[in-house]
Amino acid sequence: MGYESIKNYYETLVTFELQAQLSTKEGSEDFDYIEDVACVALNKLPPRYVRHHVDLIYYLTDEEKTKMESAVRIAVSDALAFVTKHRQR
Repeated sequence: MGYESIKNYYETLVTFELQAQLSTKEGSEDFDYIEDVACVALNKLPPRYVRHHVDLIYYLTDEEKTKMESAVRIAVSDALAFVTKHRQR
């Protein structure tokens, strides 16, 4: 029995937010850096497992969506600062 269809919904949200926040930063092509930031951000968020993204989208209220998007924005911003700070040492 495999679990390949089970995904953490936040992974997609973090990926899109990370792309948006990195679009104006130099050095954003460093994949190790990007993956480190994604891991730190995801560790700050609660897991939200789904089989299909559409499953969650239809059951969330607008308020829940807004809260999730805000939490992702903050987590990615904080993760960028954390990884950048610790990388320069």
